[in-house]
Amino acid sequence: MAAQSGKDMLLKLDRTGSGDFLTVAGLRTRAIAFNAASIDVTDAESAGRWRELLAGGGIKRAAVSGAGIFKDRESDAEIRALFFAGAIRDWQLILPGFGTISGPFQIVALEFSGDHAGEVVFELALESAGELGFAV
Repeated sequence: MAAQSGKDMLLKLDRTGSGDFLTVAGLRTRAIAFNAASIDVTDAESAGRWRELLAGGGIKRAAVSGAGIFKDRESDAEIRALFFAGAIRDWQLILPGFGTISGPFQIVALEFSGDHAGEVVFELALESAGELGFAV
């Protein structure tokens, strides 16, 4: 895969559940992290006393984060409303040259900050709330 521009990595929100995705505007940074918990099944008879793990047994999760500036009143309002409602919605993270990760997420953190000589910025964090899909 050739190098890709970070500005082409998009975070989109399905605001109604109908597949009508709205791009979260103003994001300067975006990231996704996948994690899977392991289940240790080591016992007294494990070969050489090496740890053994149960294949496919752990809980999988994904965390999405982003930070940016206010650019679009519509997406800003949607994000605030979803956070305060604790709602779970479908989201898409488009990774250029790789594919699209999609599924249910909940906004678990929403932060605002500003410097006296700078702009107001926001940060958000999402946690997966169900099975995620991947499409090329």
